[in-house]
Amino acid sequence: ASLHYSKRTMCGEVEQMVKKYPSYIAYEFMGKTTTYAQMWDKIVACAKALKAMGIREGDKVTICMPNTPQTLCMFYAVNMVGAIANMIHPLSAESEIAFYLRDSNSVAAITLDQFYPKFESVLKAVNLPNLIITSVKDELKPLLKIGFALTSGRKIARVPNKAGVIKWKDFLRRGEHVEIYQVKRKAEDPAVILYSGGTTGVNKGILLSNLNFNALAAQVLATNPFFKPGDTMLAVMPMFHGFGLGISIHCMMAGGGQCILVPRFTPQTYAKLIVKHKPNLIAGVPSLFEALLRIDTMKDADLSCLKGVFAGGDSLSVELKKRFDQFLKDHGASISIREGYGTTECVTASCLTPIHKQKEGSIGIPFPDTFYKIVQVGTEKEVPYGTEGEICLTGPTRMIEYVNQPEETAQTLRTHADGHVWIHTGDLGVMDEEGFV
Repeated sequence: ASLHYSKRTMCGEVEQMVKKYPSYIAYEFMGKTTTYAQMWDKIVACAKALKAMGIREGDKVTICMPNTPQTLCMFYAVNMVGAIANMIHPLSAESEIAFYLRDSNSVAAITLDQFYPKFESVLKAVNLPNLIITSVKDELKPLLKIGFALTSGRKIARVPNKAGVIKWKDFLRRGEHVEIYQVKRKAEDPAVILYSGGTTGVNKGILLSNLNFNALAAQVLATNPFFKPGDTMLAVMPMFHGFGLGISIHCMMAGGGQCILVPRFTPQTYAKLIVKHKPNLIAGVPSLFEALLRIDTMKDADLSCLKGVFAGGDSLSVELKKRFDQFLKDHGASISIREGYGTTECVTASCLTPIHKQKEGSIGIPFPDTFYKIVQVGTEKEVPYGTEGEICLTGPTRMIEYVNQPEETAQTLRTHADGHVWIHTGDLGVMDEEGFV
């Protein structure tokens, strides 16, 4: 059965949840909770400030941040003013940051005060009219702020007052008297740029639409019918990756869920967060699950809170799956780990192990309205079931293009004889008669 896909923008989709569940918690950050209604006020304040800064429809705004409330609110505010969010890794080298800013033609960027020194040298090489600097303590509870200033905060160099560099509070203040800030955009309009080595290993910007993200949310919610508004997700996967942004953030925000935002973690702190928050959903890469098996904190953990555990980003060995499933069972969980597969060219996951049926060594079946075909490598010719070949896929989450890379785009997005445009993933796979990949 085909799903219904919203004609709204990403922030339009979130607004539906704000109207339905204003008092539900949208996110939790370092012990401080924010409701959907409060989050919406922050997004609006941010959107007004972007408008005051002169951000216009179609402009690119770089978000170079770990998972913090500012990252989330800025992401939707950029969408609200009709601009495009260019998501980059804050630990990127200076040369990479310069490349991302130039390649996307960004007119503004936001980063944390601790990364300012890196940007200072980048600004000598790149024309960036606006740089917004925020701090982790901008979003902390008052008492924590003092603690932060005495510990990690002490190592952070002061950000100078200079043209084009604006501090978070001043940025928000500038927008206070803006009246008109919402820009009507279509579902198919470009909304986000994410970076990936792509199918050929060269770092490329992947241009994605509102529809791509909203369709992903609809597919994830449809394949996880147990999910209810108010369910919590431990959001450790970073927002500059499709996995973190698509699954841990947008699927939650478009479904009335709650994100526990984690800016940085180790397997040890991750284990503590699971024990402390008792989340309903966790997602991660196999190496993270491997590490959890060995951590003392997890020895007596009660995991009956878990409704969904998702692995992606790398292949999950049959052996690790068996061990982790046993671990879940031993700790009171009634579920097993479910492996998915995806590419940033489709935001993130496009295939997931169903709840009711799992097959050893399989990444599951394609999401609703997403189609996979296995072709002979180097061709567009489909191979029989059980034969290895290149995975090709198509569906409502398919990217628009690689930014400024027409040849690469043409190599990856190909129109087959069936009239559909398929993503050639460069990954090898096999499909069985039941459609398991």
